[in-house]
Amino acid sequence: MKPIVQISLDLTNIDEALETAALAIRAGVDWLEAGTPLILAEGLHGVRKLREAFPGVPLVADLKTMDGGYLEAEMMAKAGATHVVVMARAHAETIKCVVQAGKDFGVKVMGDNMVCDSMVDGAKFLEDLGCDYVIHHIGYDERRGIAAAGHRMPSPLDQLREVVAAVNIPVQAVGGLSLEQAIQCPQYGAPLVVLGAPLTIDADSFKTASGDLESSLRMICEAIHKQTTFLPKKS
Repeated sequence: MKPIVQISLDLTNIDEALETAALAIRAGVDWLEAGTPLILAEGLHGVRKLREAFPGVPLVADLKTMDGGYLEAEMMAKAGATHVVVMARAHAETIKCVVQAGKDFGVKVMGDNMVCDSMVDGAKFLEDLGCDYVIHHIGYDERRGIAAAGHRMPSPLDQLREVVAAVNIPVQAVGGLSLEQAIQCPQYGAPLVVLGAPLTIDADSFKTASGDLESSLRMICEAIHKQTTFLPKKS
């Protein structure tokens, strides 16, 4: 499948999010993500504003749902989200509820394996419960805490090939990737490439990154889109 580029709008202001989304779409980004900080700051209002401004663009609501799965997914679907996110560490019944809401309201479900004891088993668990995509995720606080303690910062690339090989649904790698690493994701079999902190968002202030972001995004999108991802299948 052809790779897809998604920008994570991990911002706390809807006007800045709309401006950043507009330049991202101009640069060739395929999907928009209402990041968790934006949802916390703006809620359903922010999702509705993004849907109004970009009516034909897939829109991920990064809810990180842990409970109340059906209601959260329903609310975001009715606000205009096309994809919602549920955590593998949630109860299995919560994941099932989100998957059912996805079917009922026509949204896709992305399951996030962050902080699973086994990232591979977490990905398989999400697929088995009906998720449409796996987000292979090393968390913000985890990365920074480990680095602050003087240890090597973990990367989603460390186990990405194993996660991809374990499931039959598309995988997305998230968590502190460099520009070069993000562009390489399709070669690991992960066709859904997320651009967020530190590529497009200042991770310390949750503001749009400085510099000529549109030109940088255009270059990144071109490099990703010209690739082809060959998805391995489980034996």
